[in-house]
Amino acid sequence: MEQFEAIRSDRRLKNLSIRELANRHKVHRRTIRAALESAVPPKFPAPERPAPALGPWQDTIREWLVGDQDVPPKQRHTARRVWQRLVDEHGAVAAESTVRAHVASVRAEIANNVGGVTIVQDHVPGAEAEVDFGEFRAYIDGVDTKVYMFAMRLSSSGRAFHRAYATCAQEAFFDGHVRAFERFGGVPGRIRYDNLKPAVARVLMGRDRTESDHFVIVRSHYGFDSFYCIPGVDGAHEKGGVEGDIGRFRRNHLVPVPQVKTLVALNDLIETADDLDDQRHIDGRINTVAMDFETEMSSLRPLPDESFDTTVHLRSRVDAKARISVRHCRYSVPVRLAGKFVDVRLGPTSLEVRHEGKVVATHTRAMLKKSETLVLDHYLETLARKPGALAGSHALSQARESGVFSAAHEQLWSQARRSLGDGPGTKVLIDVLLLHRYIDAGAIDVGIAKALSVGCLDSAVIAIEARRHLAPGLAPVIPIAPALHAERCVPSIDGYDDLLEQKQ
Repeated sequence: MEQFEAIRSDRRLKNLSIRELANRHKVHRRTIRAALESAVPPKFPAPERPAPALGPWQDTIREWLVGDQDVPPKQRHTARRVWQRLVDEHGAVAAESTVRAHVASVRAEIANNVGGVTIVQDHVPGAEAEVDFGEFRAYIDGVDTKVYMFAMRLSSSGRAFHRAYATCAQEAFFDGHVRAFERFGGVPGRIRYDNLKPAVARVLMGRDRTESDHFVIVRSHYGFDSFYCIPGVDGAHEKGGVEGDIGRFRRNHLVPVPQVKTLVALNDLIETADDLDDQRHIDGRINTVAMDFETEMSSLRPLPDESFDTTVHLRSRVDAKARISVRHCRYSVPVRLAGKFVDVRLGPTSLEVRHEGKVVATHTRAMLKKSETLVLDHYLETLARKPGALAGSHALSQARESGVFSAAHEQLWSQARRSLGDGPGTKVLIDVLLLHRYIDAGAIDVGIAKALSVGCLDSAVIAIEARRHLAPGLAPVIPIAPALHAERCVPSIDGYDDLLEQKQ
């Protein structure tokens, strides 16, 4: 560039001839003529060098790479694998670098294929949204956990809703829709899907689908239409908005890997991220997402007056250990239901167990498959007859981990076993644990502390002191004094004879 400038300057200022310029700048006369014709040096394309070593195998390489478009991305050919197969299966004699260069050129050609070109679309406000599930990892209570993220994105404004679930089954799918509609304050006219199992029972020809019955009810309740993308790679671009949004959200808000105590805390983090995203600018747009959504919001269909029950109704048989199995996890129910059938209302984060129309158990949904969630209270009737089974029970371990079995319980149990023996002492503890069904746990801890302070191990006294703590004006029914027997508290009847004499 500088040499061309010097040549043109010498010609303009000194009026040198082409021969003189060539001698002065030590270049060929063709270069001098090119510099005088244009200030921009000509670009010479790199010569195309043939690759004779790959000549017989170029069609084979292309066939492999084209076939990769229909297999999972993580199982496609790398350039090294292409070279290995050529050498091992076809006896090719070629350098790996040569194969790498050819693979790169073929991939670029496939990516730029005219059939893969997408057309820019105009999206009418309120007319359409896209839905999909993504995956990410999170440390929940210290455990590396695979989490599923539901995403719904409005096509016009680009406003999106995200929520994390322990599963991508129907209950999470439906709950995501309901929460997204509530966040948007309305319902889009049509929603694009791929072949998500919660919505599609069977894929037919083209865009035809046999939809699941529950999904039809959801769609009817909210009044939107569904649109299904073409299966496979050919339909990948048809909901590229939400797929790109999931990747963008994951990179911007879930890196580094979130570390939270519960799934609720993780969703609080995601909700905050959604609020921040409302202020971002989508590439090529002047307005923020929030500003465009203000325009789109009035075009959404209104929410129905009635709320929608997103739980999935199941029926399960209680096993001999008073457990039910729901989606590869076990949950406890009261022991009296062993061997009976119960109804389960399964939600994305919790489940409710009913028997004969009454709620008999509620649980937070387990995050990990094949895990057990056992409630100690469900086994108390059996433990009252088999007190020796308490110490090694899994339900007790979980109660300790969750804090339900408190330090006050531990102290009572330890003192009762020392004074009364293992069996009778454990029965005293079980009597106290039964009090939790109708008295506040904090009040029972106070009652235990007061009873132990005078060496009393009577559950009735603990119950009375717990009620007195809840109602301070309540007079003591059974006086507590250090003189009472350390094994069981016995009410005093010292004034009974005096009452009889007064009556006579």
